[in-house]
Amino acid sequence: MAKITYIEPSGKHVEIDVPEGWTLMQGATTNGIEGIEAECGGSCACATCHCYVEALAERLPPPGETEEGMLANVVAERRPNSRLSCQIKATVDLDGMVVRLPEAQS
Repeated sequence: MAKITYIEPSGKHVEIDVPEGWTLMQGATTNGIEGIEAECGGSCACATCHCYVEALAERLPPPGETEEGMLANVVAERRPNSRLSCQIKATVDLDGMVVRLPEAQS
């Protein structure tokens, strides 16, 4: 498991144990985290699981072509640390990751 801290749009910090192999989006939606809509259910087709990776981003592979295309459509400001949480799979190496959720997804 990886302990992931989600910072909701309200500023509330919520720490979740996300099972290895689950996406950060799955961890958030399963645990009622505010700020992720996940309209497409994780198929990288909507960009409503946009997040800002604030800690351990250097441990992630770069976004793939499909994710890059979807990031071009995010509603909130796109930043250098913008990612889609449906494309980040939890691993032990990501234990301690912090992601901030934007004010709006759609």
